[in-house]
Amino acid sequence: MVAACTSLPRLEDSIEPRFRLPDELWTKIETVLPSHPPHPKGGRPWANDRQCMEGIYYLTRTGIQWCALPRCFGPKSTVHGRFQEWVEAGVFHKLWKRGLLFYDAEVGINWTWQAVDGAMSKAPLGGEATGPNPTDRAKKGVKRSLQTDGAGIIIGLAVAGANRNDHKILKPTLESRPVRPPKGTRQNLCLDKGYDYDETRAVLKEFEFVAHIRSRGEEKIEMERNRKRKPRRWVVERAISWMNRFRRLLIRWEKKLENYRALAQFVCAFIAYRASRLW
Repeated sequence: MVAACTSLPRLEDSIEPRFRLPDELWTKIETVLPSHPPHPKGGRPWANDRQCMEGIYYLTRTGIQWCALPRCFGPKSTVHGRFQEWVEAGVFHKLWKRGLLFYDAEVGINWTWQAVDGAMSKAPLGGEATGPNPTDRAKKGVKRSLQTDGAGIIIGLAVAGANRNDHKILKPTLESRPVRPPKGTRQNLCLDKGYDYDETRAVLKEFEFVAHIRSRGEEKIEMERNRKRKPRRWVVERAISWMNRFRRLLIRWEKKLENYRALAQFVCAFIAYRASRLW
């Protein structure tokens, strides 16, 4: 008797749910996507938007190359082409802004206490906004400067070369915020000793921030006095850890700055929506 053949699992069924976009998030994403132009003379139909977006999300989470993208997300050239169209249309920046507004409505952005810090990553292929990493034998690297609210939600993002000092990219970070606080809000900004410069204080005065900068050696003394008390800026360090879980950001393979920034904005939007208890 011939044994019955068992059918192999489909590739799309083998993709873990954590690499798929939740339905609740997709309903938010599709509201910012541009509409497709009609084809009155016929032609190949447009690829499914959700399929392409999930392919971009899968690539961002796993860090794989475009050419290694599983077929269940569609042809790699189609997914990459759709990504370029959305980058040019500013889709990922709009999604980040919508995510922050949704989080503000559901939970509330903590504008009173904020924090800024930078994190360096490898950039083997180089490209715009990269430079020699002083902590990695001067190999090419990139720096992500993050601004978070009091709960660690990313509200500001700037990208520069790894050789740029943190205080030099503070102003671009503050200018990148998609949403701004209500008028009259007292904003306290916590910074580490890497921002202990007169230039930093001038920038914070321009943006009407109350500066809380740890001078060199002061933080170590404070921690020894009270070991149970954590600095308020620990939330930005946690946000950096959240972003590093997306492997495509941990090592930058994009030569184009706008592509890398778009992926980072996509991650910022995902974090904001997830913190909104959307799923």
